[in-house]
Amino acid sequence: MSRTSNPIAARTASPVQRQLRPTAKVLPEHARAHNRSLVLGHLFHEGPSSRADIARSTGLTRVTVSDLVAALLAEGLVADLGVRAESRVGKPATLVGLRSSEHHVVVVDLADDATVHGAVMTLVGDVVVREHVTGAGATGTAAVTLVEDLCRRLVERASRPVIGVGISSPGVIDAGGRVVEAPNRGWYGEPLAARLTGVLGLPVHVANDANTRALGEYTYGGAAADAMIVTVGQGVGAGMLVDGALVRGRGHAAGEIGHVTVVDEDTAGETPEPCACGRTGCLETVLSAPALRRRTAGLTPQDADATLASVGRMLGRALAPVVSALNLAEVLLSGPPELLDGSLREAVATTLRDRTMPVIGHDLRVRMAALDEDAALAGAAVLVLSGQLGIT
Repeated sequence: MSRTSNPIAARTASPVQRQLRPTAKVLPEHARAHNRSLVLGHLFHEGPSSRADIARSTGLTRVTVSDLVAALLAEGLVADLGVRAESRVGKPATLVGLRSSEHHVVVVDLADDATVHGAVMTLVGDVVVREHVTGAGATGTAAVTLVEDLCRRLVERASRPVIGVGISSPGVIDAGGRVVEAPNRGWYGEPLAARLTGVLGLPVHVANDANTRALGEYTYGGAAADAMIVTVGQGVGAGMLVDGALVRGRGHAAGEIGHVTVVDEDTAGETPEPCACGRTGCLETVLSAPALRRRTAGLTPQDADATLASVGRMLGRALAPVVSALNLAEVLLSGPPELLDGSLREAVATTLRDRTMPVIGHDLRVRMAALDEDAALAGAAVLVLSGQLGIT
């Protein structure tokens, strides 16, 4: 356990510019909460501003903005920063800013089977406390207990009020934070958000790890508004953004590419292997980090590159229909760079360009994710910002 600075901090020294496109219809009875989120969102993305600046940016009246700012000042979420130096004649504007360092968020990443990663973050993604716990392949009730204990310790170590907890978990997860199924964790119908809320006494938000990585990469890492983030770890998944909105799917299972069959009895040179989901030949059986390490163990560098390229072509073939259907701008690979960033990534790019129309494949970018191991934690923080403050 250690206190350390966050590699995201260097990328967020200036105000955060990326925001998700809102997708929910705003009803009249939600107007004040919606307007409040507009004000907080402006301050989060644009930094300290005057009330007049906020009114121009959000389209709200100055009276409404002044009323909302007064309420946020009373809540302690924003601070009065004094007057702005003006060169023009007239009364200088008074600035207000988000008290991003005066509130904390607790975040946990469960994607790694061997180690559970947790942190206490400020509202702009700076890590205040970081903790890693050996998971030792914990599943079922033991895995839930491990997460509960880690969250308790992180909440206790927070030196500022905690506004919520964000959990990045593998598996299919519904809007209420229930893990519908996560085979690698042995969770089926696990009410993780509700259970942790009861234990911690704090709002808890849970989402699929690939989706949280997509949120982190888009909010803090500069990912395109139309992108897919493929996560490679103990399992394989994907988070997708279309026009700046996260794609969830009707059963909350959008992006579950790890369980698409890529190997069958007719696949040359390959034997279908059993998958944790109960089927055989899934993409996860060839692309997960453990599978890639098994495939390349003991090989010469040249043979290892050829093996990784072969898997890259499988991935490219699996992604081509999705890239074409959604006309994505880029595909990001998130996982061990020594396995992904080389012949495998190059093979994915080549296969995608070969299998899509030139208008789609010509400018398509295939690159490594920018945030590395902190992407899921950053995305889990975005879950809390969105759920508790309406910041998107």
